[in-house]
Amino acid sequence: MTEPKFFLWKSPHAWFKALDMTRQPKHPRTEEGMEPKFLTLSEVAQILNISAAQTYALVRNQSLRAIKIGGRGQYRVETKELEDFIERSYESTTKFLSEHPFTNAS
Repeated sequence: MTEPKFFLWKSPHAWFKALDMTRQPKHPRTEEGMEPKFLTLSEVAQILNISAAQTYALVRNQSLRAIKIGGRGQYRVETKELEDFIERSYESTTKFLSEHPFTNAS
């Protein structure tokens, strides 16, 4: 039997391992156990469990404060700003739920 000319994955989840989706972002200038001050949009997306496009939209519509740095204009989000965004999201969700109580349809 000849070898196929293309790679066959041994299991349906093997490509996750190939992409190393569980890897935590590395910050070379931070000490062990020390949180970075600024996060990339992809890191924010990973923390919030949303897509990078959704994170970009949060920054562009000014829901999430960020700074634009470098010649290529990459965004960075300060960890404090992310924590403030999460707190505001909890508050708006609580307000929405109190204004729209759940009722049984029975």
